Amino acid sequence: MRRPETIIPIRPVSADEAEVARVMQVCNACRYCEGFCAVFPAMTRRLEFGKTDIHLLANLCHNCGACLHACQYAPPHEFALNVPQAMAKVRRQTYADYAWPPALGALYQRNGLTLALALTAGLALFMVLAVALQGSLWQTVPAGNFYAIFPHNLMVGLFAPVFGFALLALGFGVRRFWRDDVPGAASADAATEAAGHVLKLTYLDGGHGDGCNEEDDAFTHARRRFHHFAFYGFMLCFAATSVATLYHYVFGWQAPYGWTSLPKLLGISGGVALVIGTAGLWRLNLRRHALQQDAAQRPMDRGFIALLFLTAASGLALMLLRATPTLPLALCIHLGAVMALFATLPYGKFAHGIYRSAALLKWAIERRQPSRLRLAED
Repeated sequence: MRRPETIIPIRPVSADEAEVARVMQVCNACRYCEGFCAVFPAMTRRLEFGKTDIHLLANLCHNCGACLHACQYAPPHEFALNVPQAMAKVRRQTYADYAWPPALGALYQRNGLTLALALTAGLALFMVLAVALQGSLWQTVPAGNFYAIFPHNLMVGLFAPVFGFALLALGFGVRRFWRDDVPGAASADAATEAAGHVLKLTYLDGGHGDGCNEEDDAFTHARRRFHHFAFYGFMLCFAATSVATLYHYVFGWQAPYGWTSLPKLLGISGGVALVIGTAGLWRLNLRRHALQQDAAQRPMDRGFIALLFLTAASGLALMLLRATPTLPLALCIHLGAVMALFATLPYGKFAHGIYRSAALLKWAIERRQPSRLRLAED
C-alpha cells in the first residue's frame, strides 16, 4: 500500500512569476546557456516551476546579461525571452514578499522615495542635534574629537537600535525565504562552495571566464571588479567600526585614533575602495543595455549606490576636515548618511546580497542530492 503523499497548497503566481515560468520552460527545452551560471543547471532539475522554484532561480541570477546576448529567442524574436529582466522583476517581488514586518514590504515599491526621506530625516536629525548641543555647525573642535560634538553614548543610543532592527528584519526575512522550501541540511562542503561563489562573484564571469555583457555584446569584467571594490570596501569599513568598538569597550582606548592605527587604516582603505566601486557601478548602471534592466527597480539600484557613495565619501572627507571649522557640518552629513543606510538596509538593494547568498547555499545543497525528477516509474 502506497503511503499518501503530503498535499502542499498551491499558491497563485503573479504575472512576473508566470513570465519567469514561461521563460524557463523554453530555456529548459533549449539549454544553450546551461553552463552560464547556477540558474540553468538548477532549472534542469525541474520540469515545472512553482512559486518557490521561481524565487530560487530569480535570486540565483546575478543579472550579468550573458544569456540575453547569447539567446536566439531574445527580442525581437516572437518568444521574446529576456531572462535577466524577468528575474530582476521577481527578485524585487521576493524582497517585498518575505520582508519583515510584512507591512514594510511595500517600501520596496517606492524605494527611491524611501531612501530620499530616510536621508533627509537622518541629515536633519544630526544637524538639529549639533545646533542644540553646540550652538553652531561651524566651529573648530579641539583635537578633532567627534565625541566633543556628539557624546559617545548618545551615538550608541541612536545607532544601535536602528542597526539592531535592520539585522533582525533581514534575519527574519531570509529565514522565511529559507523555510519556504528547505533543501536539506547544509554540509560543510556545500557551505564552503556557496561562500566561495559569494566572495568571488563566480557567476559574473559569463560562464566562460571572459566576463559578462553590459551595454553591448562585448565581454567585460568591469561589473565583477566594481562589485568587489564595493563589497570588500564595505566590509573593511565595518571591520574598522568593529575594531574601534573593541578598542573602546575592551581596552579603554578612546577615539580619535591616529592615522596609523588599525581602525583608521581599515576605514581609509575601505572608504577608498567603496568610492571606487560605487562610482564604477553607477557608471555601468547608467550605460547598461535597456533590455537588461527592470525600469521599476532602477531608482532602488541607483539610490542605494548613491547612498553608499555618500557614506564613504563623507567619511573620507570627515577625516580630512578634522582640524577645520567645517568638522561639525561634515560629521552631520556623514552620520546622516550612515543613519539612512542603516534604516533602509532591510528594505532596499542591500537585501539582494542576503537573498542571493541564501539561494546559492540552497543550490549548493540541492545539487548534492539525487534529482527529484521522476520521468518514469518501474
